[in-house]
Amino acid sequence: MEELKVSIGQIEEIERHLWYLKWISQIEELSDCIQQHLMTNSVSDAANTLISMAELDIKLQESSCTHLLDFTRSTVKFWHKILKDRLTNDFEEVLKQLHWPFIGPQQSQTLALASVTNSTELNNNLETLFIQLLKLQTSDELITKPKQLPEKYDIPPSLPIAIPIQLMLLPLQKRFKYHFSGNRQTNMLTKPEWYLTQVLMWIGNHSKFFEQKIQPIIDKAGSSLDARLEFSRGLVMLVLEKMSADIPRLLYDDSLFCHMVDEILLFEKELHSAHGYLNSLPSCMHILSEETCFQKWLTVERKFALEKMDSVLSSEAAWTSQYKDIMDVDEMKAPDCAETFMTLLLVITDRYKGLPTAGRKLQFLELQKELIDDFRIRLTQVMKEETRSPLGSRYCAILNAVNYIAAVLADWADNVFFLQLQQAALEACGESNNMTELQLGQLASLESSVFDNMIDLLERLRHDMLTRQVEHVFREVKDKAKPYKKERWLFLPSQSDQAVMSLSSSACPMLLTLRDLLLQLEQELCHSLFKSFWQMLAEKLDLFIYQDIILANHFNEGGSAQLQFDMTRNLFPLFAHYCKRPENYFKQVKEACIILNLNVGSALLLREVLQTTSGSMTGSIELPTGVATLNEIGVYKLAPQDVEILLTLRTNWPSSGK
Repeated sequence: MEELKVSIGQIEEIERHLWYLKWISQIEELSDCIQQHLMTNSVSDAANTLISMAELDIKLQESSCTHLLDFTRSTVKFWHKILKDRLTNDFEEVLKQLHWPFIGPQQSQTLALASVTNSTELNNNLETLFIQLLKLQTSDELITKPKQLPEKYDIPPSLPIAIPIQLMLLPLQKRFKYHFSGNRQTNMLTKPEWYLTQVLMWIGNHSKFFEQKIQPIIDKAGSSLDARLEFSRGLVMLVLEKMSADIPRLLYDDSLFCHMVDEILLFEKELHSAHGYLNSLPSCMHILSEETCFQKWLTVERKFALEKMDSVLSSEAAWTSQYKDIMDVDEMKAPDCAETFMTLLLVITDRYKGLPTAGRKLQFLELQKELIDDFRIRLTQVMKEETRSPLGSRYCAILNAVNYIAAVLADWADNVFFLQLQQAALEACGESNNMTELQLGQLASLESSVFDNMIDLLERLRHDMLTRQVEHVFREVKDKAKPYKKERWLFLPSQSDQAVMSLSSSACPMLLTLRDLLLQLEQELCHSLFKSFWQMLAEKLDLFIYQDIILANHFNEGGSAQLQFDMTRNLFPLFAHYCKRPENYFKQVKEACIILNLNVGSALLLREVLQTTSGSMTGSIELPTGVATLNEIGVYKLAPQDVEILLTLRTNWPSSGK
């Protein structure tokens, strides 16, 4: 076995040598083959053979035979250079005949398209050379290191640009570097729009040619490349290099930096919308996302937003609605400052929408939340100055502003963009364990939104302000109701003694004040706020009239009828402008009037039923009878005990009944 082991080892070594020689032989055969093809001018076949050689090189990548690897790579490099130089010269000649690149107006592109269409030879040469250059892509990627921007920009990996399109980009790259580097007058930090506009013009000037002439050639070669996109990608890389060189010089000048960001955002918008550039490709937003640059952007955005908020709140038109004369449009009655602020937030959203990572977008979202909270605090400060006149136009404008901002944020919460950010926030919180299981569950089930905390604070402020208004109006009405409270309900003439019933004179001040204040606030507040206001006020008035007027007095037949007339024909109709059945908001008063105005016989029967019910030992069986009786006469809210008290306030009982 030992002797055999030695022999087997020798055989394996000789086999390795044989394989080594076979690899060398194979590479030399391919090399000879390329040479023969070039001698017979079969460039296409030579390119195909070079692809085979490049594939061998790729297969050998895992081998530890460094000399063999070097030999293969140097052979590929040798023939690649010869073929590329030869094809490049021919291709550039064809491009020259096409008057490439199309720097002038749109007509130059049209002329080039016409010349290719009319000249069969030129068309064939363009197609042949383009396809042959495409074949060199595999070997080119092996021997050429792609130009990379520093890692800090986190540019997404992408395939090298196709060789023929690289060649088509060369003259434009030269022009770009000539005009936008060094001491040229066109290279100004204050004018980033010059080079951005130039790139967009070049993309536009050449797009038709790429779509109509180059794309069909690529499709014929069986490649999945998008010609126009490859060309755009090459030009965008020039912009990224230029930006990475300029930004460090702009970081200390807020206005210049802000101007550059504005121009880049406009460039990105047109690049994606007009030229179909993909979000997955390297873009200017990757440069803006670099940590130093991004923090500067956030700082500048915050600074300018706060300045805008200052100017808006201090303007003369801050608390007036720009649509106040157009009823259909001015449904929310939002003052100018609130509309401008929400427009500012919307603009900020549009600016950061294109950022490549969710993390960066969430940082901008936090900035928006800070601004919302800052604006809420400012509104609260102005509101505190106005608390002495809670019915004044400025106080109402602040309330409309709070309501408008809360409503818009609630709408935004259902926007797809913010739902995606909510998902991103959920994932981020899940990783950092910053939230309780309940909060995570609410976020995941979309019960809550990214603006929930802001909306809660705004709604709390809205409720406090509305409550203050309701209290103020209620105090005014209550003050005017003093004569009405002292009305001599026991001695009023019965309905039969009066030709026509009229409103109690003591109720006039109260109802006039109520009417005027309702009309005033209807004009000042938006519909949803006014609806909440009058409903809250109606609830307080119902309780006040029931407890302070009805329960505090005794009523003869005339008094009961007068009270019912005052309520049903005068108080309730004041609210009939705002709902179909205003009496439903004054249930205690309405039901008290029913009890007080029952005819004597019905009142006696009702009292007997209620006394039997309350006095019965088997109350659990008898109680529904009392409730059912009350329901029959239209009393649902008042409890049987309350009705018994009301019955005692009646004075029109027969002597035997008493």
